[in-house]
Amino acid sequence: MHVGVMILPEKRWSESVARWHGAESLNFDSAWTYDHLWWRSLRDQAWFSALPLLSAVAATTSRIRIGTLVTSPNFRHPVVTAKDAMTIDDISGGRFTLGVGAGSTGAGDASVVGGPSLSAADRTARFGEFVQLVDELLRREVTTYEGRFFSAVQARMIPGCVQSPRLPIAVAATGPRGFDLAARHADAWVSSGPADFSRSYTPDEFYAAVVAQLDGLDRACDRAGRDPASVERILVTTDMTGEVLRSTEHFVAVAERYAKIGIHHLVVHWPRENGVFAGRVDVLEGISRDALPHVHRL
Repeated sequence: MHVGVMILPEKRWSESVARWHGAESLNFDSAWTYDHLWWRSLRDQAWFSALPLLSAVAATTSRIRIGTLVTSPNFRHPVVTAKDAMTIDDISGGRFTLGVGAGSTGAGDASVVGGPSLSAADRTARFGEFVQLVDELLRREVTTYEGRFFSAVQARMIPGCVQSPRLPIAVAATGPRGFDLAARHADAWVSSGPADFSRSYTPDEFYAAVVAQLDGLDRACDRAGRDPASVERILVTTDMTGEVLRSTEHFVAVAERYAKIGIHHLVVHWPRENGVFAGRVDVLEGISRDALPHVHRL
């Protein structure tokens, strides 16, 4: 199992650079950030743009894989997204993964830029176009596409990705249509647990939801004629996963539990000083020192 850290884009670069470099020096496998204009309870606090931030991370690290979890069509166009992703892939020397999701509803990124209020079906359809077009753009030098939500006219992606045949795409999905999309286009699938964020869940309920999602992904791969083992499974832990950073021992127990059901990559949040995802950095350091060698063998 691989282990990554999620670093919220809430600090000035002069402060946050230590966290990104710390993730690499602590031997974590990956480091990610959210791609939003603002986020939930942190709406009125400092918040920076993900892709410029990841360009800086790419230029100042050498080993760790970096990426978005996740970018969405709520405020990004596929052509610009693909061009930015190709650029970060180049700067990083082929260490970038583009995580994508359908985007939240309500007073979020789409409303900030005056985007339309879409039905659930239309949001899913738009996401399908977004993923399909980004996939095509990153595989070709020139792409023309006409869809219901997006279009591209002679869009050029030259010289192309460092990674071949393109940089990895990780699709966040919790329902059948999303699973089908992941089975057709994704190198990895992403979950952060149950789809309904309006309520809280116990660790066992969270686990059961992930088990059901993994089954849905496997069935989607079967429908697509794809080997389910070819899709990496990434789980982003939350407070409802069960206090993952309570202690090194508890982290190992959670990692073992999810490795048994087929999670390949576990992502924990870099501990914040207070509020959401608050925790102790020394526990993260202890995980690096005492747990990673064991977890990497799971």
